[in-house]
Amino acid sequence: MTLLELAGVTVRFGERAVVDSVDLRVAEHETVCVLGPSGSGKSTLLRVVAGLQPLSSGRVLLGGADQERVPVHRRGVGLMFQDHQLFPHRDVAGNVAFGLRMRGSARGAAYGDRVAGLLELVGLPGAQRRSVSSLSGGEQQRVALARALAPSPRLLMLDEPLGQLDRGLRERLVVELRELFSRLGTTVLAVTHDQGEAFALADRVVVMRNGRIAQAGTPLEVWQRPASEFVARFLGFENVVPATVSGGAAVTAWGKVPVPAGAPEGERRLLIRPAGVVLVGDGLHCEVLSRTFRGTHVALRLRPEAGPELEAECGLDGAPAVGERVAVSFTPSEVVVLPAP
Repeated sequence: MTLLELAGVTVRFGERAVVDSVDLRVAEHETVCVLGPSGSGKSTLLRVVAGLQPLSSGRVLLGGADQERVPVHRRGVGLMFQDHQLFPHRDVAGNVAFGLRMRGSARGAAYGDRVAGLLELVGLPGAQRRSVSSLSGGEQQRVALARALAPSPRLLMLDEPLGQLDRGLRERLVVELRELFSRLGTTVLAVTHDQGEAFALADRVVVMRNGRIAQAGTPLEVWQRPASEFVARFLGFENVVPATVSGGAAVTAWGKVPVPAGAPEGERRLLIRPAGVVLVGDGLHCEVLSRTFRGTHVALRLRPEAGPELEAECGLDGAPAVGERVAVSFTPSEVVVLPAP
């Protein structure tokens, strides 16, 4: 069942459409992550749902009800921001309880039990009396999450929730968040610029560009089949070239490249994943420009005898040295045919 529906949502700042005719549905108990570069409209979209940003046109529906005249505090949504926005003059319990007070929840033993239960839930048992200034960045994020969950929101919204944390802590927390949301059955709409974070957290990923949705799908669908050159490059794929596809192969600046069976023909763009650039005895000749240890493999940057530079991957053993000449071929299963711009 759909919990959140955006229908033709548009936000204009002057003549510029920051969000442009966006249609999106979020099902109950689903986690949807909105990805995109700075200025793509993703944070504005979140503010629209929360009621913090007025619409120029379109509708926001929660549980089927139009939210146009519903104030922020009555929408039943929880908000968690990148910068925590904790109250420094309140202790941990006071910060978590703020959401309960806004909802008008009763005080007393049940009130204290609810705060204690939330802190236990986010991995901070017994932290009620601690000062927020004594907390680490990760602990502050946990308090902010507990506060957002306190009023049992219909929809939890996260705006770059882990953006200020170091990589290791971010990776641990994103796993914890996914497990927590699954256990609680929480419906989540999150915004991030970090694809790894989005793919680890989301049931569905939405990629935005210039205020519009460029692609939506499961993390696997978006990763395996980016819908355009923009999405491919945003995901970090650099091996993209113009191509003419015909008869199971593509003619490119790198020569003829085999494509998957049934690939659309005509003037296209071709994406070759680094794992599909294979070192062979004979093929396209290249010079190794750089090699970078990635833990499980070595990433290579190659200068072909024709065409733009290539990114490739190889095993840890026998990786060629910088300046060495190598030959490469292409694996069809790692080739994606994209539409022409």
